Amino acid sequence: MMTVAASRALAGRRTCFVGIGLPSLAANLARATCAPGIVLIYESGTIGSKPDRPPLSIGDGSLAETADTVVSSAEIFNYWLQPGRIDTGFLGAAQLDRYANLNTTVIGDYRRPKVRLPGAGGAPEIAASCQETIVIVRHTKRIFVDRIDFTTSVGHGDGPGARERLGLRGAGPVKVITDLGVLEPDPETRELVLVSAHPGTDPADAAAETGWPLRIAPDLATTDPPTPGELGALRALNS
Repeated sequence: MMTVAASRALAGRRTCFVGIGLPSLAANLARATCAPGIVLIYESGTIGSKPDRPPLSIGDGSLAETADTVVSSAEIFNYWLQPGRIDTGFLGAAQLDRYANLNTTVIGDYRRPKVRLPGAGGAPEIAASCQETIVIVRHTKRIFVDRIDFTTSVGHGDGPGARERLGLRGAGPVKVITDLGVLEPDPETRELVLVSAHPGTDPADAAAETGWPLRIAPDLATTDPPTPGELGALRALNS
């Protein structure tokens, strides 16, 4: 349900800068269903990749073999990403706060971390410069924390006006999609609000797995269940 909901968020988008893992699976599902013309871009320099299975990393050979073209990482970042030429960035995270700031660096103190994570990669630039960002994570208190241990990628900072003060080009996270529902930033406060619950879930479940008092939209929607076509395409990708 989470992957299908995330893929639907790419309907109508032209270009997507894709992270590895769940973002890549959802982006490739979108290409097979609701966004057949979307151009998928990976930070290794592949533009227009069309893998028939989830890539293991940005260096997976299937990305280059199926790409429209391959350029240097410097070109990807300096020409395509930083000037705002990419519509959507698709990211995951190990921690996320109420303003959709992301941590993929360390859990615990930076100098003496409990866990050292894979690190930033291109995520800070994606979050800063794509016209918008979509985040896909599992909804647990381990991830949805009141205060992240390290700010790897800025979402909406400390609230209204934070991105503008920092000089960030893009609009920041517009959706956070989890296994329990869909959250969007409040237009005024920029705090995440649960706007849709997936079938079979209760908004109380999402609130219980959030490290701050989660706001729930008064007109809370229910996510449409996966269609047979979406399930078939997803199973084909995972086969």
